[in-house]
Amino acid sequence: MTQNSQPVLRPAKERASSGKRKGESRDRLLLAARRLFIERGYHATRPQDVARAAGVGHGTFYLHFADKKACFLAFVDEARQELRDFVSQKTSSAKGLEGTIEAVLDAIYDYAESHPGVLATAMTDETVIGRDGPEVAQTLLAQWGEEWAVTVRQLAQDHGGLPAAMDEAIVGQAIVGAIHQASAYSYWRKIPRHVLVKSLTKFIVRALHA
Repeated sequence: MTQNSQPVLRPAKERASSGKRKGESRDRLLLAARRLFIERGYHATRPQDVARAAGVGHGTFYLHFADKKACFLAFVDEARQELRDFVSQKTSSAKGLEGTIEAVLDAIYDYAESHPGVLATAMTDETVIGRDGPEVAQTLLAQWGEEWAVTVRQLAQDHGGLPAAMDEAIVGQAIVGAIHQASAYSYWRKIPRHVLVKSLTKFIVRALHA
């Protein structure tokens, strides 16, 4: 290999700076996408709109995301992690089966109120964004059900176990369905939050003790 054909290696400091800029542009894109998905919905949000709102070139969008769906699923994953960390922090001192479930529900609604539109948008069904095959990533609703299944298993271990006929994975999805539907109903009927939380808590505790 001649001297002129040798690869040019960038200094480590320059590579680190480039990586930092790339991470910052992705963060800006995700922040812009989050706002637009909440304001406009999935179908009305275009990659070029996200790039423009983030203050980057259209091509930069595709350096980070294969398409709009990939961007949306990244937003969903970000929301899931935020919610999980928020709930964990808010429920660290909760005690007992009923107390823990009530604390988790309260934390979920605290998050929803302090992050308007995030959960409702992130729970968009897979059929809305289209399915590309069996490997398509799960939306927040299904992932959340899996996390509830883990919570149910932990609570069951601490409080005598689940009834023999119950499957924790099904129970987790059922709890999410109940929360999702009851929340929508309470919103339209203007049912106070404390009534919603207490009712859901009693319902879930009774179901786990059936």
